[in-house]
Amino acid sequence: MFNGALTALVTPFRDGEVDERALRELVEFQIQSGIDGLVPCGSTGESATLTHSEHDRVISIVIHQTRRRVPVVAGTGSNSTAEAIRLTASAREAGADGALMISPYYNKPTQDGIFRHYKMIAAAVDLPIIVYNIPGRTGSHIAPETFARLSEIRNIAGIKEASGSMDQVSDIRRLCGDRLTILSGDDALTLPMMAVGARGVISVTSNVLPAEVARVTRLALEGAVPGNWDEARRAHLALLPVHEAMFVEANPSPAKAALAMRGVMKDVVRGPLAPCSEGARKAVAAALEAYGKGGR
Repeated sequence: MFNGALTALVTPFRDGEVDERALRELVEFQIQSGIDGLVPCGSTGESATLTHSEHDRVISIVIHQTRRRVPVVAGTGSNSTAEAIRLTASAREAGADGALMISPYYNKPTQDGIFRHYKMIAAAVDLPIIVYNIPGRTGSHIAPETFARLSEIRNIAGIKEASGSMDQVSDIRRLCGDRLTILSGDDALTLPMMAVGARGVISVTSNVLPAEVARVTRLALEGAVPGNWDEARRAHLALLPVHEAMFVEANPSPAKAALAMRGVMKDVVRGPLAPCSEGARKAVAAALEAYGKGGR
């Protein structure tokens, strides 16, 4: 179910509120461009600054606009196990196809604490769960051996892996086999991760270039077809400057700047984030212009 390119959706804002019209238009743009799935209310969706009611509303809007055309994996993570259960139950009730759940941040739980966190949520809510490992944001790391334990739980379906370590990805694949679907959490590492068994990406860049990011993953997934892997490599390398530009400053400020340049939404982020600096904005514009002129 969760293969290919899934977009970690930004959350549009206008006048201090969620811009529901822009969000619906972004969802439609994604689907019409051939994206394989949508992930609202993750880190890219600025979930940490959404109120509980906004969080539930954004997920509901995305599910309603999607109309079952692609899977919706709702961000429902928290550093509180009880809160994560509530958010996940709410997403299930709204009709989400799965839940993306960041590893508990700030608390710095042990590996057993991380395992118990996910086990309790999986037992409480019957919904496929993608475990999100991003040590740079959480302050803790999920070991491959912990993923092996988690893979024995029926509705732990996959991993969004954003540690930046190819050894980590290889060890997860070695220990878990096909029991967990591995998805890249780092656009720039998508193709290398797919080479050792990942099945796609939860992407920031695809907010701006959904068709192009989806093409890379499709070519890689069809790698047995002669020439597909070579073409996937060319497409991946052409996108690298854009991937880098999307992280020239804190995510999702560059992605929102790029979407604003195209008139998709207002260039608004919530504090403590700030809109892109002028230098970052120029870097984003230059990367997109170069790609459009034949970087492909």
